[in-house]
Amino acid sequence: MSNRSSHCKGKVIVFGIAFWYPLAGVTYQFLHYLLGLRRLGYDVYYVEDTTHGLYDPASDASVTDPLANLRHVVPLLEAYGFADRWALRCCYPGGGCFGMSEQRILGLYREADAYLNVTGSLEVRDEHLACRRRIYVESDPCAAQMLVAKGNRWIIDQLAAHDVHFSFGENLGAPDCAVPIERFTWLPTRQPVALDLWQRDADSAGKAYTTITTWRNKGKEVTFDGEIYRWTKHLEFLKFIELPRRCPARLELGLNASGRLVEQDHLEQLADHGWHVVDGSRISARLETYRSFIRGSRGEFTVARDQYVRPRTGWFSDRSACYLAAGRPVITQDTGFGKHLPTGRGLFAFTTLEDVVQAIEVVETDYAAACRAAHAIAAEYFDAERVLASLMARADL
Repeated sequence: MSNRSSHCKGKVIVFGIAFWYPLAGVTYQFLHYLLGLRRLGYDVYYVEDTTHGLYDPASDASVTDPLANLRHVVPLLEAYGFADRWALRCCYPGGGCFGMSEQRILGLYREADAYLNVTGSLEVRDEHLACRRRIYVESDPCAAQMLVAKGNRWIIDQLAAHDVHFSFGENLGAPDCAVPIERFTWLPTRQPVALDLWQRDADSAGKAYTTITTWRNKGKEVTFDGEIYRWTKHLEFLKFIELPRRCPARLELGLNASGRLVEQDHLEQLADHGWHVVDGSRISARLETYRSFIRGSRGEFTVARDQYVRPRTGWFSDRSACYLAAGRPVITQDTGFGKHLPTGRGLFAFTTLEDVVQAIEVVETDYAAACRAAHAIAAEYFDAERVLASLMARADL
């Protein structure tokens, strides 16, 4: 029996990691999917169904009690009309089920026309196979493809459980992309953004080029054909540590202040070179603080992970898309995304330190024009309804 009606395109589940990793930028990432799909006419639900513990940003540790994480995310879901359309099912000892009941979740799997496994966060189990159309949306290209090429059985089985595969790596399969493509066809997509959440405010532009980032990541390196492809960002930032000495712009990094993630010598090195470091964990702890930080920035300067840059994946950051939507110019490390997005006015791809200096000069020559160009790129290329209408059509929905 069909679940469709004359006014509804179908029932869709979005799987994500907002409860598991309760930082503001992550929460907004999934809210954009929920709002975009609902505006397109889908009956949308948000579910996390996990066999693992959750992440506590305050302690930088895994926890089994989800209440603090729920307090961070649930108010936003309720504020945007998803009060009875979310669930966190903790399938580990002592976990429990929150939001929708377990019976309702299992029924939803059978009723839904499709699910979107965004970030590949869902570890597919037999009960998830009841959903008729299963869509994999990869936000971090490179690692999965290399593991498939190496014959990793677990990732191959997880990917094979899906009917169609999308990736933020818009350059996958291109002659200049070094990521191996085997077994699966990867279709390009990008982060959808609900533009109204990031309304331009020309008067709010600040003095600093900023970004928010985790300085050091561990455990996600991939070795392929004798080369190590790294996941951590700090190595890329250190390549451009001389930037404040080369240009007059104020450069501000919102970093996690945990000593385990940011070594004291790196903090001193950044300060010695003229970087301004602020507490990124404070910014990311509250949704409005995160949004205000982006909207109040002059623009974004950031780097990308080695796994995106060196193989030329064409990846683009969901956070940078929010800067563009707020009308803030973005200067970011080249991953090959310039083949798919316009650069040179509101968005700039750099390889060298000199590229960054020149990009800032262009922005400052006519700042208002650069802001308008940034917002225009967001409206043309990241608008949630446009991005998701294309994705759903190509997924035969």
